[in-house]
Formats: sequence, structure tokens, C-alpha cells
Amino acid sequence: MDALVILSRQEQEYLLHAIETSLDLAEPRELFLWSQGQLQAVLPHRLLVCAQLDSAGDVLRAQLLHGGAGAPALAEAIRDPGSGWLPAVTARWRGGGCLPLALQAEDDGGLPALGIGNLLAHGSAPVPGGSTFFMLCDLPQRPGARQAHFLRLLLPHLHLALLRLAPAEVPLRRPLSLRETQVLRWLREGKSNEEIGGILGISALTVKNHLQRLYRVLGVSNRAHAVARGTMLRYCEENAPRFC
Repeated sequence: MDALVILSRQEQEYLLHAIETSLDLAEPRELFLWSQGQLQAVLPHRLLVCAQLDSAGDVLRAQLLHGGAGAPALAEAIRDPGSGWLPAVTARWRGGGCLPLALQAEDDGGLPALGIGNLLAHGSAPVPGGSTFFMLCDLPQRPGARQAHFLRLLLPHLHLALLRLAPAEVPLRRPLSLRETQVLRWLREGKSNEEIGGILGISALTVKNHLQRLYRVLGVSNRAHAVARGTMLRYCEENAPRFC
């Protein structure tokens, strides 16, 4: 991907427009609309994964931007720290010298089969404060030097936009109790209050009371937001911190 790339006049215009409009992104929804418009004109794709990494290269948080129907299972499979694509691809990117990474994903035995084809990924250089990483999935053709060059030019603007739009960390009022952590994990599995109560040996009303306390502690207002916040704080993992 080190070959000299000469851009056509139209490509230059598309890139300039994508860069200029990225400077005005002020809300997560605007990032989504930009990815479905200006970014698509430069790098057509089906899914865009935007991630923030810590200084060790581990995924802190990630979001999936796509124009199709909701795909929470796919998003979770991509983010999963044990077997997901994102940790595997970021590790391969670092091993390749942090250069743009192009893959034909379904032909790659090192990645789980998720029905995703051509992939192009790149991230900002690792720094003590962390970095960002972007994965474009299902490109219409295998990405080459041209597509990699486009992503390298857009990367600083993607990086700044993602950091600018990242939600501010709101500290918890207190750590979650062991029971609250258990309820949160089963909530993540899509269980109802009645099902969670049956699993934990408590009533559905008690589960509801635990949920109300969870909402207050996590600073959220519904089940989906509780799961998202709990996942970000790693309370949904098996090795999550336990507090009594």
C-alpha cells in the first residue's frame, strides 16, 4: 500500500467535502449521517465501527454505524473482547506497524464468520492517553492502495470527530452490589423481570426494585441504556468487580 496514489479531480472534491463537513460534527447522529453521506462518497461500505482504545490497545468503547436495520447481535459479536473482530483486527493492525489494514474477512481463518466481506481498518498512533480505531466493513471490492490512502487522509478528522463526540464519563454514585451486577448481566441477555427473578430466586417485583436502583446509580433511564452503560464499565463481564 506504499504505491504513489494520484487522485482524480472528482476524488479530490469528494475528499475535500468530506473533510470540510467533518469539522461541523457536533452530535453522534451527525456523525452517523456524515458516515452515510460524505464518507460513503469516498469509501463505500456497509458498516463502520468506531472505537476508542486505551494505551495498551484494548477496546474501551465502540459503536457500529450502519444504514440498515438494527443489528445488536452483530455489533456485540464485533465488539466481544474474547472472540470478536475488533480486538483481533486491532491486534493485527498493531502487528503490521499500525498501517492501513485490508482484509477479505470471510477468507481469513483468524476471524469469526459474521457474514462480512471486504474490510479496511486504520487507527491513530498509540499514545499514553489512548487512541481511536476505525473499521469499514463490506466494501464493494477488496480495498487496495487507493482506498487505504483515502482512509489515511480522513483518519485525523475521524479521530477528532470521535473524541469530540465521545460521551463524558459520569462517575457512579456508588459501586454496584453483587445482586445488581447479577440483574444487569441477565438484563444484557434479554431476560424479562420474571425470568431474572426465576433465575436468581427472587420475585419479579424485587427485580424491578433492583432495576430502579440500577438506573439511579448508572445515571440512565431505561433497560437498553443500563446495559450499554454497564457494558462500558465492564459490569456485564464474568470477571467484573464484585461489591457487596
